[in-house]
Amino acid sequence: MKELALYLVTQRYGNTEEFLQIIEEACQNGVTLVQLREKKLSTREFYELAQQVKAITDRYSVPLIINDRVDICLAVDAAGVHIGDDELPVAITRQLIGNKWLGVSAKTIDRAQEAQQEGANYLGVGAIFPTKTKDTPLTSLATLQEITEAITIPVVAIGGITEDRLSSFNGLNIAGVAVVSEIMKAESVAEKVQNMRKKIQEWEGK
Repeated sequence: MKELALYLVTQRYGNTEEFLQIIEEACQNGVTLVQLREKKLSTREFYELAQQVKAITDRYSVPLIINDRVDICLAVDAAGVHIGDDELPVAITRQLIGNKWLGVSAKTIDRAQEAQQEGANYLGVGAIFPTKTKDTPLTSLATLQEITEAITIPVVAIGGITEDRLSSFNGLNIAGVAVVSEIMKAESVAEKVQNMRKKIQEWEGK
């Protein structure tokens, strides 16, 4: 799935207008997918924000994934949803969303194989490096590689991924990387996205 190459997971550090501007600049400059993650908004607020974000992603033909919330995904007709361990079971989520994309977080081979069997389209594996975005145990590069070898669906690495750390994935069979603050807090979003996309294409051997 070429759409997984440079996968932006959103985090708000400023006001909504600034947030939407960052997403637009990221889409303009080479982000291949956007995952909208909001933990504190009401359902109505999340829905309205998702509509605004989808207007941007649609403009640039970038798929929009909604974090956790199947209802929001369906309400705005997003491309899909990404779930972790605390959400609905993978198989139930698949039933609810039909043919939309289903991403699942996995840290172990068992979880990865189970998610694939129950209908996941791709996996998010991490955190690979320390991150302030989410309090979660680290996943080693060795485990990441073992997971990619144990399943047939694409794997995206996540957690503390910066432009300088992209070389760590040389030779690993991953579909892409999910990035949060490296893009959302970049001084120049356009330059950061362009540089990361170029480096990803290099280690993909393209």
